[in-house]
Amino acid sequence: MTIIVFGSINIDLVATAPRLPIAGETLLGNDFFQAPGGKGANQAVASARLGIPTQMVGRVGADNFGAELLKNLQASGVQTNNIFIDKTVSSGVGVISVDVKGENHIIVIPGANKRVNNDDIERLSHLLPTAKALLLQFEIPMSAVVTAAKAARDAQVRVILDPAPAQNDVPDELYRLVDIITPNEVEAGQLVGFPVDGEESAAKAAAVLLQKGVKNAIVKLGAKGVFCATPEERFFIPAFAVQAVDTVAAGDAFNGGLAAALSQGHSLRDCVIWGAAAGALAATKLGAQPSLPDRVTFNAFLRERGVGEWGSGGDKETRGQGGVGDKGEITTNN
Repeated sequence: MTIIVFGSINIDLVATAPRLPIAGETLLGNDFFQAPGGKGANQAVASARLGIPTQMVGRVGADNFGAELLKNLQASGVQTNNIFIDKTVSSGVGVISVDVKGENHIIVIPGANKRVNNDDIERLSHLLPTAKALLLQFEIPMSAVVTAAKAARDAQVRVILDPAPAQNDVPDELYRLVDIITPNEVEAGQLVGFPVDGEESAAKAAAVLLQKGVKNAIVKLGAKGVFCATPEERFFIPAFAVQAVDTVAAGDAFNGGLAAALSQGHSLRDCVIWGAAAGALAATKLGAQPSLPDRVTFNAFLRERGVGEWGSGGDKETRGQGGVGDKGEITTNN
């Protein structure tokens, strides 16, 4: 069974500086580099590098950026034969500023991503019968996101929605099509209409999202951890402590890790742990896709933190200091 990612494919142009500029200010930066990105492509690479068969459906332009983006996806193990090369528009571009604490500002120019339409939905629909999950984001037209979610529901494929970039006009019908929604603090606040800045407010936000119709709500709180609510349970997973360098793709790494674990039949709690570990690792390196861990690095990180590792074929709990206990709670030795 495969994971399908339907979404954006961008090239990221990244500037690093001592701090992020304020409005009207010009700063001297430290460095510049370009790297493949886009929330959809990032999530596809995150899943593929963890050893999960992954299909990417989307668009790039017929330009040098597009060729580079396809090449990188293929090198990461992502299947790209359902990515359309659009000759009428440029590839998507992300302009990113990163400070020494790893915080960032991002401007996305959609390019070919904005042209995603029913032709792309048709390519997606042919893949759904063999899919375990469909990952969606908001860097392509909302109409395409809703239609893709409907197609996945009809095919009985789990829908995982990362509602980013943040929006406050999400169609009501989309919530009812989503199995797992994964906003960060800013996105959760936009969706529910009140600030989300910690575990307590995340719990309230998750409850609202369940009321809107999503089956499971996961609120990503960055260095604070992750709050998860389902109709049956609520739980909080503390973050893995790491030295953050660049948080640009940490949320995408989380979703890729989460989907990878789900594809192997693990419990939602353990899937959240996988996601948290993948996100933590991504924050320790510069760039979006260059920061995403492979399976060897990922498993080594889990072992070092006392969590253990999971093989395929269902849950495998580890016990002892810093491990996953009988009730699935996670502790770390940080």
